[in-house]
Amino acid sequence: MERIKVCELLNKEAGIEVQVKGWVRTKRGNKNITFVALNDGSTVNNIQIVFDMNNFTEEQLKDVTTGACLCVEGSLVASVGSGQKVEIHAGSLLIYGTASPDTYPLQKKGHSLEFLREIGHLRPRTNTFGCVLRIRHAMAFAIHKFFNDKGFFYLHTPLITASDAEGAGAMFQVTTLDLNNVPKSADGKVDYTNDFFGKATNLTVSGQLEGELGALALGQIYTFGPTFRAENSNTPRHLSEFWMIEPEMAFYEIKDNMDLAEEFIKYLVKYALDNCADDLKFLNDMFDKELIERLQSVVETQFVRLPYTEGVEILMKSGQKFEYPVSWGTDLQSEHERYLVEKHFKKPVILTDYPKDIKAFYMKQNDDGRTVRAMDVLFPKIGEIIGGSQREESLEKLENRIKELNMGTESLWWYLDTRRFGSAPHSGFGLGFERLLLFVTGMANIRDVIPFPRSPKNAEF
Repeated sequence: MERIKVCELLNKEAGIEVQVKGWVRTKRGNKNITFVALNDGSTVNNIQIVFDMNNFTEEQLKDVTTGACLCVEGSLVASVGSGQKVEIHAGSLLIYGTASPDTYPLQKKGHSLEFLREIGHLRPRTNTFGCVLRIRHAMAFAIHKFFNDKGFFYLHTPLITASDAEGAGAMFQVTTLDLNNVPKSADGKVDYTNDFFGKATNLTVSGQLEGELGALALGQIYTFGPTFRAENSNTPRHLSEFWMIEPEMAFYEIKDNMDLAEEFIKYLVKYALDNCADDLKFLNDMFDKELIERLQSVVETQFVRLPYTEGVEILMKSGQKFEYPVSWGTDLQSEHERYLVEKHFKKPVILTDYPKDIKAFYMKQNDDGRTVRAMDVLFPKIGEIIGGSQREESLEKLENRIKELNMGTESLWWYLDTRRFGSAPHSGFGLGFERLLLFVTGMANIRDVIPFPRSPKNAEF
């Protein structure tokens, strides 16, 4: 007999013989009958197994405890209880693995998210993290489907790089040098001559620069992969390893870029509503009573498009007391972004035309000499969820900007070549996958939407 997943069993009609495998969530009963809730990870819902104690002994069921792994064969029958359409009347039982009630840490319900982070190897077995991880899968699939259906090509950009796309400097170094005997040059600096790549290399903070190369050859590409930041930050919004989606499009100007970003994120949210209903309902009921309503409002709402300068004026005139003062030229904080979205406009906002001094070197400069064609998509509860821009296609302006920032052009010669040979207007943006998941799941901490979070002093699981 072949195993049938729980998600499929719950939709089948009674009157057939079935086999199910999974882990025990709960066990209850009396001397006549025992009820076991079994879950195999395919859905947040359990299948109820009914053991008639005329057919089973207590000795046979003594190891059927929370966390144990079972294989059960029996009859699928109509359920007389509420909560499920069908249940299984057990005919045979095989216990694959036991879980001692004295040591299994998920014996009880209601564990805090903080506690579950300490047992990251087991937390996927909880309802909460089962929901989050199934939604994470659905969003990853939807991302690939969206871009594939629009004719984009999936480009694999390198994880090891010699350039810093963001100019942030907070990067993890990659080296094969003997750290107990690091070779030094005459000026006291590290000598990378005999290192694996012959130069200083790091884990990437972004696939964007390489993505631009792809767009200026294939027209429309997207990257989707892990990126790394060595910032010593322990906030609920930061990870040291996270995933980014970065489309780059030739012949797109800033308006085209904004149109695509809005279409993209609405598509993802609608996909979640259409395909993750049970998981979203659980998270809505348990964590965020406004989650589904908020998701639906995003799909149905036209995003506000607002120049940075006007946004700053609104903030300065708001009368709101902010932790970080705001003025023209300052980089907006999450509290500023959320005020615009949640209190002033009460809908998502795309903020554009930022001061060039607070944005990256590659962004196209506006004619005013003060601002660049940047765009940030701001969402309720999150703040910035997408950041992007029209890219500077002028070789002269790009070189001048790099010199202004004292970045040096030696490691970016290949990037500048795209402006020397057949330069074209182009644009792109980056969506932090985990920040998207924070919004879609209603979770409050970014470490709860990735299977194995990496953050300062945390690389255990």
